[in-house]
Amino acid sequence: MSQEKKPVVALTIGDPAGIGPEISVATMMEKSVYDECKPFLIGSAPIIARAMKIMGCDFPINKISHPQEARFSWGTLDVLETGDYDCESIEWGKVQKLAGQMSLDYVLKSIELGKAGLIDVVSTAPIHKEAIKLAGCKLPGHTEIYQVETQSDYGLTMFHVHNLRVFFVSRHMALKDACDYANKERVLACVQQIHHEFTALNIKNPRIAVAALNPHGSDNGLFGHEEADNLIPAVKAAQEMGINAIGPVPADSVFHLGKQGRYDAILSLYHD
Repeated sequence: MSQEKKPVVALTIGDPAGIGPEISVATMMEKSVYDECKPFLIGSAPIIARAMKIMGCDFPINKISHPQEARFSWGTLDVLETGDYDCESIEWGKVQKLAGQMSLDYVLKSIELGKAGLIDVVSTAPIHKEAIKLAGCKLPGHTEIYQVETQSDYGLTMFHVHNLRVFFVSRHMALKDACDYANKERVLACVQQIHHEFTALNIKNPRIAVAALNPHGSDNGLFGHEEADNLIPAVKAAQEMGINAIGPVPADSVFHLGKQGRYDAILSLYHD
């Protein structure tokens, strides 16, 4: 791929007290990454330098204030900083307000660059939800932050591993609450959004499997009523809209079948 056609990818390094900086450095050490894109890091140079020592990386750091200043050359770490922090006070493996603020600033900078059209993709290293809460963030995680800050009507989380593309009706809430959250309207809305996004990605008539909630899909009401009350009506409503929705499929089968390529997407009713 020519350099001009490669997408510009911003990698936020995540919580500076966690594994994010190491993951980010390890990614930039892979020469093959530069064959596919033009990456740079959003983070703090002292934190990245500390991670480089752990990873045995001796690349020079090229501090930039704008993506256009990046070299995008393997062997150099382009780093866009977001502020002047007391990086020496950051302790590995400890939940800290400052670490939460730094990781939040990295994410907000990526949104700023994206909205300005200066980057094509964002790749985020892990943040710590408790740390960003200490820093005053009222949103629970990446997905919600990106949704709110971009003023998007809807936000979807997708896990993509090999043939599996897994979406979630609920994300950051207690499991006992997630079961009630997955009502007909929300399940149908998720199926519609998945269908819309896949169609936009030129995946025609995507096969969307809705996972069941109860063991064996409740066996016609023997082990719960959620399938009959919410999931089956949601699937039928989607089908009436011309969407290739399937289910509810028992959870002990749906992921195995998805891995085999039976479905283009799986809608799980709760996170993880």
